[in-house]
Amino acid sequence: MSDLPRKAVTRTAKLAALPIGFAGRATWGLGKRIGGKSAEIVGRELQQRTAEQLFKVLGELKGGAMKFGQALSVFESALPEEVAGPYRAALTKLQEAAPPMPTRTVHAVLEERLGDEWPELFLEFEDKPSAAASIGQVHHAVWHDGREVAVKVQYPGAGDALLADLTQLSRFARLLGPLIPGMDIKPLIAELRDRVSEELDYGLEAQAQQTHAEEFADDPDVRVPAVVHQCEQVLVTEWIDGIPMSEVIADGTEEQRDRAGQLLARFLFSGPARTGLLHADPHPGNFRLLPDEKGGWRLGVLDFGTVDRLPGGLPPTIGASLRMTLDGEAEAVYAMLCEEGFVKESIELEPDAVLDYLLPIIEPAQADEFTFSRGWMRSQAARVGDPRSPAYQLGKQLNLPPAYLLIHRVTLSTIGVLCQLGATVRLRDELEEWLPGFLPEEELEDDGERAAEA
Repeated sequence: MSDLPRKAVTRTAKLAALPIGFAGRATWGLGKRIGGKSAEIVGRELQQRTAEQLFKVLGELKGGAMKFGQALSVFESALPEEVAGPYRAALTKLQEAAPPMPTRTVHAVLEERLGDEWPELFLEFEDKPSAAASIGQVHHAVWHDGREVAVKVQYPGAGDALLADLTQLSRFARLLGPLIPGMDIKPLIAELRDRVSEELDYGLEAQAQQTHAEEFADDPDVRVPAVVHQCEQVLVTEWIDGIPMSEVIADGTEEQRDRAGQLLARFLFSGPARTGLLHADPHPGNFRLLPDEKGGWRLGVLDFGTVDRLPGGLPPTIGASLRMTLDGEAEAVYAMLCEEGFVKESIELEPDAVLDYLLPIIEPAQADEFTFSRGWMRSQAARVGDPRSPAYQLGKQLNLPPAYLLIHRVTLSTIGVLCQLGATVRLRDELEEWLPGFLPEEELEDDGERAAEA
């Protein structure tokens, strides 16, 4: 592939061809069935061909199309196994790699942003990218002071490409809906579009990453690489080696899976409490498992291009409503959901029915430890996504206030990764430690008194 396709007509043509391709393969499938092949075999072949075309186009286009593909990839745990199988390899590949920019383009960006003498800033610079993402690619290098660094270079024209792709994708969101049964694709695309300008701003990303790097500098569990240099279209950060989360998902030991899952949950809930920021792009490509000095594992966290700014941490209403749901306080939970806008004024629901809807979803917070699995995720997706189920009918009447949209997506995405890992996690421990409102005030006071006495 040459350069990032930027002409709107080229990108639109590629994207517009997707639904036509889906229809063509459906016709091909019908022909196969008439020819005697079983519907099951034809269905599997059809899914595989669809997956291959969809993610080939998304990966080649990068931009918003690839961003959308990455957002979808963390939800593959929710797909029925007969559907998920053909997609899994393509999805995982999309998380870690995409066709690279030509070397000449990379050098041109570095020369424009760092100056003619840019090679002198590095003792070494690897032209072959180590990773490719939706709006830029990463090169391994050695900074002039000897530090190993990651150099993120933004694709020329990435901003226009992102907006054009997401606009085009939204036009046939309905056709993509079957990829994630029970999930409305259109709001996901709209929300991704809203985040484009922030993610293109490497200055904002550098600030968010450095805030995390300083907060977690001496943390035994989490490592965030520090920012070394930043300018428009170029971000240089410390390099971290480790096992990509996608490899842990594919081949990790039970110990690695459980540790990765526990630390992922810890980072999700502790990050906002400690930094006032929520890392909002939790797909496996952004995490590494790093060996620590004691023979254990730490979590390496990358890519702070998308964050939710939460100066007071996660809203206490989340913790309080979760606690009250676990305690079976149907009326109180319903009142809080109404107050926060999860139930619109024009809607009236039975509090006990709302409680019954919520309890299975928060099952991981009930036990001391919980084993996440694709089977559990699929059962939840089927329960809320089957039009015949009471849960589906009730869920349709609930609302997601804009202030909670990103938090909701991050939480769902993180649960998706935990299910891919098959990790056994002590989630309740993390909630009690980091989620405001989860513990009643009197318990917090007792904990504070015990800490003071100690």
